[in-house]
Amino acid sequence: MIFNTMKRQVLFLILVLSRTVTSTKKFDHSSLRIDGRMVELSLSYCLSWRLAVETNNIKGWRTIPIQCLHHVEAYMIGGQYESDLDLIVDHISSYIDDIILSDDGLDAWILDVDDTCLSNIFYYKGKRFGVDPYDPQAFKEWASRGICPAIPSILRLFFKLIERGFKVFLITGRDETTFAQPTLHNLHFQGFFGFERLILRSEAYKGQSGMVYKSEIRRKLVEEEGFRIWGNVGDQWSDLHGQFLANASFKLPNPMYFVP
Repeated sequence: MIFNTMKRQVLFLILVLSRTVTSTKKFDHSSLRIDGRMVELSLSYCLSWRLAVETNNIKGWRTIPIQCLHHVEAYMIGGQYESDLDLIVDHISSYIDDIILSDDGLDAWILDVDDTCLSNIFYYKGKRFGVDPYDPQAFKEWASRGICPAIPSILRLFFKLIERGFKVFLITGRDETTFAQPTLHNLHFQGFFGFERLILRSEAYKGQSGMVYKSEIRRKLVEEEGFRIWGNVGDQWSDLHGQFLANASFKLPNPMYFVP
């Protein structure tokens, strides 16, 4: 009994230490034999980690745990990510079907841009899906190329919103001076036509958190322009939290990075 208890304590310590590993060494914690059982450590831990991230129970994280690299990679490019997006968009579509729009042209919908409308998976593949720290210069070079592919399920949602008569606002934390033209070109090239406005971060909002910045943009849309925001879709909780919330907000999965 005492021996078994010691084994369980050792397992617990291994799991705790795995959360603080910062070395770039490749770890193989795939399994451990305890009481004659092969216990899958990395898979179980990484599933729990990703769940905690998506439910916003882990905040302020900078990189994904090194032992979760292959887990996140498999999730993002192995089909489950697309399946999750399709399910979320199907539920959003059902919500849209129940909305009765007014005839004053003030029924609005908000979409985030990065990893909501446009995918950065190809970029993050080169950054080991978030194991490597954020590199502002490298991302600037990537985004300036204007070659991000559209996320198919969100493009489908976008078409439905436009067809239904919503005024769709695309709000991004990208810097207006640097990214206005390449982002607009990228969106048009990927089929995003007919949105009401693309709003980028101007100098007035420089240094603000994503949540504060996007809250202020929503405030202006509601208080100054009179729009009713029926829905808001983003891959970060900071896209959706704060003030002047949409009637319904929808969080897309993104275990690669965190934006406060």
